[in-house]
Amino acid sequence: MSKLAPRRPRSLKDKRRFAIVASLFNGQYVDGLVAHASKELRALSPGAAIALHRVSGAFEIPIVVREIAAGKKADAILALGVILQGKTSHAQNLARSVTDALQRIALEHGVPIINAVLSMETEAQARERCLGAKINRGVEAARAAVQIAKVMRGLRRK
Repeated sequence: MSKLAPRRPRSLKDKRRFAIVASLFNGQYVDGLVAHASKELRALSPGAAIALHRVSGAFEIPIVVREIAAGKKADAILALGVILQGKTSHAQNLARSVTDALQRIALEHGVPIINAVLSMETEAQARERCLGAKINRGVEAARAAVQIAKVMRGLRRK
C-alpha cells in the first residue's frame, strides 16, 4: 500500500448508507473492486446499508451517481470502474469526462463521491490493483468512503 493511501479508519458505530456504482465493462476487474470494497465496508461499518448499482460502462456511472446524490440516498458513494488504454485517446477522454462529472456532482449535491474509476495502461496493472490482496483500490475506496462519511457527519453536527 502506498504511503498516501487511506489507512484503515476506526469502525463506525452508527449505521451508514453507502452506494456502489460499478460498471460491467471490464467486469472481471470491476468485480474484484466491488468484492473488496464491499468486504471492507462491512468490516469498517458493521450494519451499514450497502446498495450496489451496476451500469454498462464507465460513461454511465455519473448519471446514476447523480441520481443517488440528488436524493441524498447515501452518506458516501463509491464509483468503481476500469478503463484500459487502447490505441487511441478514447480512454483518456473517457477517464477525464467521468472524473470531471463525478467532481461536479459531489460539489453540487454535497455528497462524498469516491472516484475509483481506474484508468490503466495494461491488464497486468488492472489485475494487480483490482484483484490483488496487497494493493487493492476497492479496499482503498472503501476506507476513503468510511473516513469522509465520518468527517461529513461531524461537520454537519456542528
